[in-house]
Amino acid sequence: MSDDAGGRRPSIRDVARLAGVSHQTVSRVLNEHPSIRPETKQRVQQVMSDLQYRPNRAARALVTSRSQTIGILSASSEQYGPASSIAAIEEAARRRGYWVSTANIDAHDPQSIPDGIAHLTAQSVEGVVVIAPQVRVFRALAAQHLDVPYVTLQSTGLDPDHTLTVDQIAGARLATKHLISQGHRAIYHLAGPQDWIEAEARMRGFLDEMSANDIPTTAPILGDWTAQFGYYAGQELLRVRDFTAIFSSNDQMALGLMHAIRDAGLDVPGDISIVGFDDIPEAAHFWPPLTTVRQDFSELGRRCVDLLLGPHDGDLAPLPTIMPELIVRRSTAPLR
Repeated sequence: MSDDAGGRRPSIRDVARLAGVSHQTVSRVLNEHPSIRPETKQRVQQVMSDLQYRPNRAARALVTSRSQTIGILSASSEQYGPASSIAAIEEAARRRGYWVSTANIDAHDPQSIPDGIAHLTAQSVEGVVVIAPQVRVFRALAAQHLDVPYVTLQSTGLDPDHTLTVDQIAGARLATKHLISQGHRAIYHLAGPQDWIEAEARMRGFLDEMSANDIPTTAPILGDWTAQFGYYAGQELLRVRDFTAIFSSNDQMALGLMHAIRDAGLDVPGDISIVGFDDIPEAAHFWPPLTTVRQDFSELGRRCVDLLLGPHDGDLAPLPTIMPELIVRRSTAPLR
């Protein structure tokens, strides 16, 4: 149906001419104005479909002051937790008719933070979600002045008025309490990297639960989230083997631990029990299947979007904290 002989993209005026309406009417259809008659709306939408017309979102934002876009500032999108959070936010945003634009920043480069914010601001985003697990990012962010609503995914008191979190401390306590309930007392903690907010919170939860049960602890081992580090740490720990259980701060390091234990001729959970954190999709298929702490990323995404845009369809305002869940599988067992 297009008469686009010159190769240019169809414009709003092309749609108006072929639909027999004014371009203001087409604009009202695009903005879902309630005054448009259903038959007119249907005719305009049919022409847009025939022409494969796509509205200029930037121009539309200038007119309506609404870009229908949420920005995400992310410093660690390659890790399972942040990546899952981004995917969940994108899904929840689409259900509300919004798109998501992600700016990936370098946590080690302070200048990338204002650059990332400027990139999102230039797109007229209506709100920003900050997924930056490192403490130093939030300190740099505090120096910025966001003039749109924003939510941070973190579990500290760094910015309590704009925070949404899965309670990492409670999740770590669930994992540690489970091992203690199985009779274990010699429990090690393989932590995540220093400066990661989640790693610090999970370490604190482990230490709090051990202290609450009057069980002495050794210093947690600082890892890097990878299965390779878990394997290396397992090899080193097994030189002495003065423990019967390990709480790993994520599932990938737990996988490496299980590999090292098996290579040493020992059994999980017969000789050593292992608990992870995150419940990655593969955790149920480790051998043995991994006991771990599950975070509800779908709920996290929904609440993020509701905090930015307001509750949907009369829902109540979302609570700022989501409780995790312990998933018990076959990598833990009572102490022999």
